[in-house]
Amino acid sequence: MAPTTMKQWKLTGRGNYDQLKLEKDQPVPKVGENEILVKVKAFSLNYRDISIVRGTYPFPLQDVVVPISDAAGIVEEVGSRVSRFKKGDKVLPQFHQANQPGKPSLGGPIDGVAREYLVVNELDASLMPEKYDFVQGSTLPCAALTAWDSLFGLEGRVLKPGDWVLTQGTGGVSIFALQLAKAAGATVVATTSSSEKAEKLKSLGADHVINYKDDSDWGASAKKLTPNGGGFQHVIEIGGPGTLKQSLNAIGFQGVISVIGFIAEGKEQMPSILECLSHQCIARGIFVGSREQCDDMVRAINSNGLQPVVDEKVFNFEDLPKAYEYMEAQKHVGKVVVKLSD
Repeated sequence: MAPTTMKQWKLTGRGNYDQLKLEKDQPVPKVGENEILVKVKAFSLNYRDISIVRGTYPFPLQDVVVPISDAAGIVEEVGSRVSRFKKGDKVLPQFHQANQPGKPSLGGPIDGVAREYLVVNELDASLMPEKYDFVQGSTLPCAALTAWDSLFGLEGRVLKPGDWVLTQGTGGVSIFALQLAKAAGATVVATTSSSEKAEKLKSLGADHVINYKDDSDWGASAKKLTPNGGGFQHVIEIGGPGTLKQSLNAIGFQGVISVIGFIAEGKEQMPSILECLSHQCIARGIFVGSREQCDDMVRAINSNGLQPVVDEKVFNFEDLPKAYEYMEAQKHVGKVVVKLSD
């Protein structure tokens, strides 16, 4: 039986991490007939979480909110009409809570997962991969699913063996895209800013690595690596204003640029969508993915044994602001995770 009170973090304003307040003795939410109560065991950060605190996130938000979208946990209680889960199941609450009014996302428009317990509709959760621990599981709901949707979500442009994929950096989405692409038989070119991170990317299977600080025209350089210089079938576009032009320079005929992030500032004017015409490519905005896609991804992970890359520094629940600072300083490789004590 779950306790009646819990601890949680609240984001009470915008600007700095001192706006994160740890609350104690908060009521554990009640379970409706179609809902499950999840005891959160670990959660992971995304760049979105930093931008929400800093006040730069471009989408609607709740003024005061429990932050963070990605978690793994264990089912503590099920509603009377729940059929998909039972007590003790290890689950992943979905980024998009599609069965709530307005289809909101966790940690922004509605309260997120930086708490000891949360309630979600049974249709808004997936089983965790069979051999994962909770730290590993917590990396999947946003970063991994975004990578999965980018590579396999567009009918007619699903990644195939022999395709070429370009990824950017060593953040969560990019590393998952690298791993998933290699598992599917693709050739991957990755970009990064340091030799140390380049070695990490190579150890994960990257066929070529380009240091974008040493090569300002890295998009064209990457394209030259592809067969006959024809360009990439998939580009995982993380940077936004600062990298989109390079992605256009790298893409091949009818290739797909998955527009995901906005972390890189651009010195030049943002390319127009009309440039997709001159490059004869597809630009597709990706905002994570569906629960059904998550179920597919978990089945694939159970089959191929993919292991997520978690940064060596895992934070305690009480140290959440330090986890934000660590990630914003770009000291991490892979996912930054916060683990809750048993």
